[in-house]
Amino acid sequence: MTTLRAAGIRVRLGETRALDDVALEVKSGWTAIVGPNGAGKSTLLRVLAGLQTPDAGELLLDGRPLADHTPRERARQIAWLGQQGRATGDLTAREIVLLGRLPHLGLVSSPTAADEAAVDRAMAEAECTAWRDRRPHQLSGGELQRVLLARALAVEAPLLLLDEPTIHLDPPHQAALARLLRRRTTAGTTVVSVLHDLSLALVADRLVLMDRGRLRAEGATDDAALHAALVDTFEGAIRVERAGGRWIAFPNLEL
Repeated sequence: MTTLRAAGIRVRLGETRALDDVALEVKSGWTAIVGPNGAGKSTLLRVLAGLQTPDAGELLLDGRPLADHTPRERARQIAWLGQQGRATGDLTAREIVLLGRLPHLGLVSSPTAADEAAVDRAMAEAECTAWRDRRPHQLSGGELQRVLLARALAVEAPLLLLDEPTIHLDPPHQAALARLLRRRTTAGTTVVSVLHDLSLALVADRLVLMDRGRLRAEGATDDAALHAALVDTFEGAIRVERAGGRWIAFPNLEL
């Protein structure tokens, strides 16, 4: 298993301490990072992906500093889907997904049959095969999000980092995404996702709760102490209850 560990991570953005002495060991399975707006969730994910250099702290990929890995090595080990991902130009949806194979191909090699098969699998998983020949301007926000998800899946990296992957997705496709991530983790991929939807996050294996740049709590999604920390962090605006065989975060509408 590919390992990713962070210790003593600090990031300052202007006058704001975005991350303050954060330590996290990414475990196998699906980890969801949650917390209020401005808690540091996306900043932490960008640090884990090697896209944000921390002001202090240590980040180890397979026991070596992440910075010691070449960009190509990192790209093969860590697949990334950013928040509000974009794609422009004249590339078709399938050509956009094929970009996910660049860490394996390099910039000049032609795709092999294995690369083409990986692209087809990724598009089928993300349910975007039907518009493989469309350009970005011909896609809705949700359709483009699924194409960009397929691009990340096509990397076939052991670590999959997703920042708000449900943006623009309707409820059926949010549910489809949860099933997809579960299949990926069953097959051995480690998934870390930032999510605003707490009920969707509670479907994951583990929850990391961020608040004001610090790691407030972490644990299994059925942990009662973690549920209490969630309610407290969101200032009683939610309640966590068992319903339909799983844990749900309901809005607390009592005035």
